Amino acid sequence: MTAADLISFNTIYLTVMLVRMAPRLPLIFLLMIHGVSSAGWGVIYSHSRICALKNSSVIMSCTYTYPTGYKLEKVFWTNSYSFPHPPDLFMDPEYSQRLQYLGDKQQNCTIRLSHVTQKDQHMYYFRFISDKPDGKWIGDPGVTLTVTDLQVEAPERVTEGHNVRLTCKSSCTLTDRATFIWYRNSQPLTERRDRNNQLLLQSVRREDAGRYSCGVQGHTYISPAAQFSVTYPPDNPVIFISPSEIVEGDSVTLNCSSDSNPPAEISWFQGGTFVGSGTIYSISKISSDHSEEYKCRSINEHGEKYSDAVTLNIMYPPRNVSVSINGSGVIVEGESVTLICSSDSNPPAEISWFKENQSSSVGSGQSFSALQSGRFYCEAHNQHGSQRSDTVTVTVKGRLVILYISAGVVCGAAVIITILLIWWVKKRNKTQVNHSRPNHDRHKACNDELNEPVYANEMVVSSFIKAAQHGPDVCKPELNSPVYENIQKRM
Repeated sequence: MTAADLISFNTIYLTVMLVRMAPRLPLIFLLMIHGVSSAGWGVIYSHSRICALKNSSVIMSCTYTYPTGYKLEKVFWTNSYSFPHPPDLFMDPEYSQRLQYLGDKQQNCTIRLSHVTQKDQHMYYFRFISDKPDGKWIGDPGVTLTVTDLQVEAPERVTEGHNVRLTCKSSCTLTDRATFIWYRNSQPLTERRDRNNQLLLQSVRREDAGRYSCGVQGHTYISPAAQFSVTYPPDNPVIFISPSEIVEGDSVTLNCSSDSNPPAEISWFQGGTFVGSGTIYSISKISSDHSEEYKCRSINEHGEKYSDAVTLNIMYPPRNVSVSINGSGVIVEGESVTLICSSDSNPPAEISWFKENQSSSVGSGQSFSALQSGRFYCEAHNQHGSQRSDTVTVTVKGRLVILYISAGVVCGAAVIITILLIWWVKKRNKTQVNHSRPNHDRHKACNDELNEPVYANEMVVSSFIKAAQHGPDVCKPELNSPVYENIQKRM
């Protein structure tokens, strides 16, 4: 049974007794009974339900009425309907510092409750007590208070270029008209103030990733942050080299830095050949053979990309130092010969020239002009070391000596040519003699044949046979074919 029911019961009981005892008073008590059930006693709340944001202040507005002839002695709010003495919240340590009465003892019964939490979720009643035993009232039903926090509802990740919608959720609809504020990484998005509790991000960029939270304008409470991730393919892989100056024999580390989400898998290539995987590629005891182009490839589920090629600049001391002579090592007095020094080094070496058995240098630079006889060598050196070449000999002779030598060379050449000509002529003559001897023998045979007797009316067969066996007859060409003739017989 509620307190109001008890009051009504007590009032009715007293009214009946008084009617019996004093018939002249029934109208007054009947009016009081009407007032209890209608306009005589009452509490009107502006909101029967209030949804408040955590840590905010809540205004519970109400008005109350009571019959004339009563004087109020006490007004207070309670969150319990316990009878006969509901607790006064102004006396409760949990509320006394947070509860403020804004009303009066006439009509207004409004209060403010600050820093509300989930513990404050109750039904609250206004109660007032008059100076008469039957003059007590409690406004039932009261005001139901619900306290809510805020939660950001968002997908964990979205692909770059897509649209995404974030929602600022509460367990109940806020009673006060709220303007929502959005934060990214604790910084307010000033352009994102809206009465709608949703945040729409169109064509998401990777810069939109972060920790998102929301709040309500005019309140200090901010929701817990929700992590929002934007996925995208690798972009601009870059290779970093350590140490910055590489000396032959050092250990070198290549680091491939790639901006991608999710993190990309890294592969390494040397001159187009796969050599390893992982963010870091290490080379121990590096040599000039490693002076090739290196690239890293970054790949994830959204795409792949190659870095720009880098070439390792490996420093090493001079090597393969040698001297070459531009021309002959023998020169005429007063002239010079150019010596050229070549070497392999990084950085390029400085060249110094020395004459054997002399401690100080005689020149510097890639080339050196020698004017004197002697044995010369070059020395190449840089900050990483030095190396010297083998020696070369330069001979300087007087002009007469050179002239004599030149004349001797010419004469010797002439003699050799003369000998060769004589030998050639003799050989040619001998060849001609060998070719003429067979013809001489044939002519001799012809003479012998002509001296033989010839018989008349005889076919010259022998010459024809000879011609067939030995070729044309040079003695009697007319006999190369059969001839019949009358031959005078010698007497």
